[in-house]
Formats: sequence, structure tokens, C-alpha cells
Amino acid sequence: MRATGIWTAAFGAGWFLIGLPTDPLYAFFWLWALTIAWRSHLPWRRHLAFARDWVPVVVLLAVYNFSRGFADNGTVPHVQELIGADLAMWGWATGGQVPTVWLQSHLYDPDSIRWYDVLASWVYFSHFVASLGAAVYLWLRSRPRWAKFMRRWFVLSAAGLATYFIYPAAPPWWAAEYGYLTEEVARISTRGWHAFGMHGAGNLLSLGQYAANPIAAIPSLHTAFALFVVLFFLPTTRRRFWPLLLAYPLAMTFTLVYAGEHYIIDVLIGWAYVVVIFLLVGAGERWWSARRRTNQDRTSERQETSERQESALPA
Repeated sequence: MRATGIWTAAFGAGWFLIGLPTDPLYAFFWLWALTIAWRSHLPWRRHLAFARDWVPVVVLLAVYNFSRGFADNGTVPHVQELIGADLAMWGWATGGQVPTVWLQSHLYDPDSIRWYDVLASWVYFSHFVASLGAAVYLWLRSRPRWAKFMRRWFVLSAAGLATYFIYPAAPPWWAAEYGYLTEEVARISTRGWHAFGMHGAGNLLSLGQYAANPIAAIPSLHTAFALFVVLFFLPTTRRRFWPLLLAYPLAMTFTLVYAGEHYIIDVLIGWAYVVVIFLLVGAGERWWSARRRTNQDRTSERQETSERQESALPA
């Protein structure tokens, strides 16, 4: 466990001085180092196997992050439809305000960081480690389950990216900045770390937010991936832990809406993406398995026929 302790200390120092590992290559470095520290007794060929399996994933993440920044393509984003949808669903309960404005008017204090601001920053950051951390766990325990997980992960990422190009949509903070919302909306997803003096903890995250496409609100992949991880592990988790697991996507929803990052309609669409992708990928896996079984049966039948024919030949 000494190696794991060294990794923990190094990770904490890197977090405090450089920032949270939200960049794909930086996150890959820490995840790979963790697997080495956790299983330091294994030969290096096992550790190199991790890099072999994960390099394509890191490349896909890098391409995804890079291309997402060009998804707006200078077009005017969709704004009013999102505002209208949230008002239609929740305006009766918020006095005619979108939920983000209502939450910030009741909870946000620009001069003070509250406990829920700290919790929101942690929940927001978890998006960058939850799915990858779950994938690392699966890779260590069962490579077939890891492959099953990654197929859904890839399709969800691709579907989200395609939607950003087809339907660029602006988040609440953008709508307020450009006058679509008359009320002020603060973007406060990382302010909670300042309560601990960790002013550099969000450096990489803030840089990523600045460089990323600002009008990629639909679907909300933050909440989509939160639900994705929960749904993947739910069937193998004891029922008494289900409320704890299901609380995670709800906490992510509160965080994103309160922090000005998403409307509730973005969240609901993201959840719909997850459900549809689970159904489609699951159907595709069942079709592929049935096809393989059919091919194997045909191969076995041909072999049996050939063996019978050979046995019937005169000696």
C-alpha cells in the first residue's frame, strides 16, 4: 500500500498546484499511475496492457474535446426554446423564472461560499472522473464488462457531439450574458474550492470551459454520464444501495442548474439519450451474439457432416 500512498500524495499536490485532471491526457496519466500503484507487484507487461487498451480511448476523448470547440461554427444558438421549455415545466413553481435564476436568487451569495457551493463543485468535478474511474475499475475486474461499458460510453459521446453540431444550444449563463435572460446568472461551478484555499484546483477546468464550445448545452452530458454510470452498475448492486446511486444524477442535476451550466430540459434530453443508447446498444449486442451462435452452429454442422462423409468412405 506504500505505492498507493505515494500516488495519493502526488495526486493531491498536483490537484492543489496544477489543477483537477480534466484534460484527457492528464487524467490518463493519473489513472494509469493509480493502476500501477495499486498492483505494483505485477510485471510491467500487465501495466503496459492498460496503455494498449486505453490509448484509443484517450485519443477519442481528445478528438471529442477538440471537435466540440468547433461545433458552434459561428451559428446563432438556440436559446428561447430552452427558456420556454423550462418556464413551461417549472414557471408555475418559480414565479415565472427559469429554475437557474430562481435557485441563484435563493441560494447564491456572491460574498460568501456556502456548504452547498462546496458540494456543487465536488459534484461538478466528479463528471470528469466518475465514468473513467468506473471504466478503470471494470478493466481491472473484467475486461468483457469493460468492453460492454466502453461501447455505450463511445456511442453516448458520439451522439452528444453530433447533436452539438446539429442543434447548438446556449446555457443559462450565456443567455444572461447576451440579454436573453433579464436576470443576472453567475457561472459558479468551481467556486466551492475557494473555501479551502484551493484557488488553483479549478485552473485546468476553467481553461477547459474557456476553450470548449460555449453553446453545447443539449444534451447535458454531465447528467447523461452520471445516469449512465448508475444504470450500468444498478443491476449488479444490492437494492438497499439503489437510493444512494440514484441520488448521484439528481445531485448533478441540481449542481448544473444552480451553477448556471444547464437548463432542466437539457438534463431530461441527456437522460433520454442514455435510455435510448442502452436499448440500442443492448439490442445490437444481442443481435451480434445470436449471429455468432448461428455461425458457430453452422460451422459445427459442416464439420459433423464432413466427418460423417469421411467415415463413410471405404478404407
